[in-house]
Amino acid sequence: MADSATEIFLGLGSDGSRQALALSRSNRHGLIAGATGTGKTVTLQGIAESFSMAGVPVFVADVKGDLSGIAMPGSPTFKHAEKLESRARELGITDYAYTDNPVIFWDLYGEQGHPIRTTISEMGPLLLSRLLDLNETQEGVLQIIFRHADENGLLLLDFADLQALLAWANANSAELSGKYGNVTKPSVGAIQRQLLSFESQGANHFFGEPALEIDDFLKVDDQGRGIINVLAADKLMRSPKLYATFLLWLLAELFETLPEVGDPEKPKLVFFFDEAHLLFDDAPKALQDTIEQVVRLIRSKGVGVFFVTQNPIDIPEEVAGQLGNRVQHALRAFTPRDQRAIKAAAETFRINPRLDVETAITELKVGEALVSMLDEDGAPTIVERTLIKPPRSRLGPVTPKERAIIQSVSPLDGKYDTRVDRASAAEVLAAKAADAAATAEEVAEMGREEVGKRARTTPSVWEKAGKSAMTAASGSLASIAVAAVLGKKSGANPLRTGATAFVRNLIGGLMR
Repeated sequence: MADSATEIFLGLGSDGSRQALALSRSNRHGLIAGATGTGKTVTLQGIAESFSMAGVPVFVADVKGDLSGIAMPGSPTFKHAEKLESRARELGITDYAYTDNPVIFWDLYGEQGHPIRTTISEMGPLLLSRLLDLNETQEGVLQIIFRHADENGLLLLDFADLQALLAWANANSAELSGKYGNVTKPSVGAIQRQLLSFESQGANHFFGEPALEIDDFLKVDDQGRGIINVLAADKLMRSPKLYATFLLWLLAELFETLPEVGDPEKPKLVFFFDEAHLLFDDAPKALQDTIEQVVRLIRSKGVGVFFVTQNPIDIPEEVAGQLGNRVQHALRAFTPRDQRAIKAAAETFRINPRLDVETAITELKVGEALVSMLDEDGAPTIVERTLIKPPRSRLGPVTPKERAIIQSVSPLDGKYDTRVDRASAAEVLAAKAADAAATAEEVAEMGREEVGKRARTTPSVWEKAGKSAMTAASGSLASIAVAAVLGKKSGANPLRTGATAFVRNLIGGLMR
């Protein structure tokens, strides 16, 4: 048995029934669950390469480093080759042969693949607050800062831009508070500290330009096979919140970018979200609502999302209820939580009167799973204990040399590999500060000339009021510097206004 033009073959049920995933229902999302070592990764690999053969691009996070082998063909000399070939014969796969797949490697850090970047503006304050672990008050301040940047044409591209704007906000918190609401220096300072902490973990690599173009995830090769986009996530997993936030951002970008297509004959992209529990750990209610909404709506864009996790109860009910295609590998009943997970998993399947699901979940062997897919009418099939088909690509990682060769022939070679740093908020604010300093110096010189003139004509008066005048002049210069940085468009010439204020203060000093 093999894949067909309309479905992906998964394996044979214990009753000999063909278990398959309908391409037209693949955008209704899915779940691959099971304890460590039960075969989740191999199942994922086999499904991903079948989607590719059907002309469907795939995105998958390689959290352990062993999925990169999907780019290379398997081999009869591989230590598990005999088991793979035996399983293929057992399932009646007569055309089983080792083959590679078209792969593009990605890496947020740019070490094992093309770097993936977005801008601070595109990430937005909600996800950035999640990333920085901000409280509700600090998130509100960050939203105000984004609002100010939008209204003043300040591009927030990378960490340097956000740091510069936070520094400006710290110095001008009173003005921001007057316009937008309470902005306190302690809140701004807390955001700055979190940003520095996260930057030290390497998160700054993710922000900047050139930013990812979503269409580059939707490519097929010259044979019509969907490109498999493999994200090197073994290093990224050391920052689990960055990993989860990045993948959520990517889903949101797909949702915002792709047009509505309803239920296509086959999906435009299938997205495998490994270690999915990280997306929901400690997520505030607002973020969980966002996740649920994105998952619910993105299927109309032709995108299928498969959550891969050890424990099915890691997925909130609001999201789990949308996962119509399910592959459940073995679970172990070591703890009360494990027992609850087994019961919960059993209850999600359409009942099979010939199968005790709760018992079967604990007895499944490696490479076996309970399978229930959506049929052509969108209804879940009866759950079956299933032998899962073997993949045709290599089980295990590519070598560094193989990875380098694949990178060298990538269709995206050179597009993202060199960072671009164009003028944005950091440069604009620095330029305005420099202009303000120059303006202040010019006005100060005007003031010194005026003081000198008065001192020469009325030395006794100057002697009495000089210190007060200079103090007032200093305050005037500070006001002018602020006005220059903000770029106020009051119609008044700031130099003229500053000079007037200086003279007014000087006169006040003279009269004391």
